Amino acid sequence: MVDNMSKRGFAPLHYRFEDQVPGEAELTEVAKDVFWLRLPMQGRLNHINVWLLRDYDGWTIVDTGLNREEVQQIWQRVFDKHLGGKPITRVIATHLHSDHTGNAGWICRKWDCELWMSRADFYMCKVMAADGPSDVPDDAIRFYRRAGFDDDRLERYRQRFGQFGANITPLPAGFRRIEDGQYIDIGGREWRAASGHGHSPEHICLYCPELKVIIGGDQILPKITPNVGVQPSEPFANPLRGFINTCARFRERLPADLLVLPAHEMLYEGLHERLTELIDWHEVCLEKLYDLCGEPKRAVDCFPALFKSKINDYSFFPATGESIAHLHCALERRMLKVEEDENGVAWWTQA
Repeated sequence: MVDNMSKRGFAPLHYRFEDQVPGEAELTEVAKDVFWLRLPMQGRLNHINVWLLRDYDGWTIVDTGLNREEVQQIWQRVFDKHLGGKPITRVIATHLHSDHTGNAGWICRKWDCELWMSRADFYMCKVMAADGPSDVPDDAIRFYRRAGFDDDRLERYRQRFGQFGANITPLPAGFRRIEDGQYIDIGGREWRAASGHGHSPEHICLYCPELKVIIGGDQILPKITPNVGVQPSEPFANPLRGFINTCARFRERLPADLLVLPAHEMLYEGLHERLTELIDWHEVCLEKLYDLCGEPKRAVDCFPALFKSKINDYSFFPATGESIAHLHCALERRMLKVEEDENGVAWWTQA
């Protein structure tokens, strides 16, 4: 995820509840029967915002935090203190990433309740969790070599591979599918599902017309852009097209006056402005990428066109995926062309 656009002259967003950030295992009510909980993470993104919605005979949870003992202890304190003796009746995961699905299986088993999420993200999560450290596929090595990884980087990739499963508790064998446009009744209120693309295969946002709120997950964050990257599992994908199209579709379909409940950072108003900002930022990145490729570049050479901050060992892999996503989008638009050398490395130049 990239910190961006804060100084590009866009209208400022209106942040809400800045003086009511919930403390550990505490809840803040941000709309009628909608409660905000923060769970800890490591690194620059040191938290995730998750949501508890009061339902008919219990509670619906949206997103669950990483599979960590300290996070499960916080959940247990919340269960003991804030549920009013009512059970968790449903868990919704906005998308597959481990900070969102990490405790979904654990909570579902604990409360004998269903997991709701999109089909594409449920099955992709299952596949990723099944990979072990010894399962590094040869085509994944070719993918990163094509991007410009040297032998040292490839060895680091081998060492990292298969770690996803450790960050989530096993998902249930079955799930309840959420589709774009679906209406979900939560406590007598209509919540509409809006699916997004680019950050994950089928990211689900939930919009409540009555309350004028949208649970945005990672799709519409206020200050950072979600990682939009190409992965070895779909090496020639163009997720950036899907992300830009999602922003445009959301801007057309959703009201402008919603309170956005993002997975990270602060709650805000200014949805249409933020969606326009996200589109424009990526369009500017594509222009910078075109200029940079006046001379042949590998994917790993393209970071300066996309990122303000220094790319370190931790961010190198997602940065590479995002670089490839922009290159593929530029290729589809016929801005760039690509040739592979005798070592299988792709070199990108202006078309």
